[in-house]
Order: sequence, then structure tokens, then C-alpha cells
Amino acid sequence: MNYPDFFDKTEHITLKDDLGAFLGTTDDGIIDISYLEITKMAGHSCATVSGAYLMALKGLKALYGDDIPVRGEIKVELRETLADGNTGVVGCVLSNITGATSDFGFGGIQGKFNRRGLLFYGADIELNVRFTRLDSDKSVEVGYSPQKVIQPRDILMSAIGPEATEESKKAFPKRWQEMVKIIFDNADSVIEIR
Repeated sequence: MNYPDFFDKTEHITLKDDLGAFLGTTDDGIIDISYLEITKMAGHSCATVSGAYLMALKGLKALYGDDIPVRGEIKVELRETLADGNTGVVGCVLSNITGATSDFGFGGIQGKFNRRGLLFYGADIELNVRFTRLDSDKSVEVGYSPQKVIQPRDILMSAIGPEATEESKKAFPKRWQEMVKIIFDNADSVIEIR
């Protein structure tokens, strides 16, 4: 599989998954999630997928500090509803990273390892996403504003808009991934933590 080089240079998200340890998926329950893996899950790389990845990366660091985040022990709330824009994509990415699901997903084993009832849409929050630790009830809100560094719609219109040329259509995939790289390179500008 050929993909942009910056995928491999993007910081990974490390979590502890007690279910994975219990089932022998990993000896110590530590899992490592890369941006490449998330793009495989989503089927593509874009401003929405990269933004969801960055919100998880930065939000979980703020929530856990020096501790390793515990997958399956994090409640995830999104401000938008599923009917709003690409909120479902964001929810899927965050679910894959944190293990949180709404009414689907793993139901647990004898009261442990439940993943259901941890993902919510249409939450009454100020920023895009709120992560809450189930063990301490500590939470952080995370906002994502790619327009601070790039205008995804302008790049998209170069491929599908009325002014699109054959040359701009051909150049589009490379420009699109360059946009995603700019977002990652400017993570501290596009992500807000409260």
C-alpha cells in the first residue's frame, strides 16, 4: 500500500486496553494506534479524519497527563448530532481509538470491559468533543478549527467546482494530502483544549 510519507511521521496514540490483555491480544494490554491505521479504518485521509485523530491525541494527553489512557474507560461526547455534517466520521474515529460506543459494540464480560453507553452525540458542550475519565470523572473539552491554517473547501472545489480544470483535478489528491499534512504540522494552532 502506497501512502503519503507523513502518515508514518505522525505521533501514535498509546493506550492500555484491559480487555485486550484479558483476551491475550497483547501481553500487557498496551496498544499503539497510528494515523495510518485510522485511515485504513476510515478508508481515507481528510481534514475530518485527521482532526478527529488530533482531538483524541491531544485530548487524551490533557486528560491523562503522564498516565496511559485506558481504552474502554473513557466517555466521549460530541457537540454535533449524527445528522450534522461529518459527525459520524468523527464518532467512528473516536470510537476506534477510545473503545467508546453508543448502543453497539462489546457488552462486557461479567460486568467488566463494557464499551456500550460511552459515546454520545448532541451533547451540551462548548467545544467539539468532551472526554471524561470514568475512574475520576475528570474531563476535558477539545475544539478543532482547521480553517485557522487551511481552507479545505477551497481545495475540494479545485476538483469538483465549476472552475475545476483537468489539471486541477489531476493535482487534487496530492494537494488534499498536503492539506492534511499542514493540519498535523500546525496541531497546536488547530486544537484547543479546555
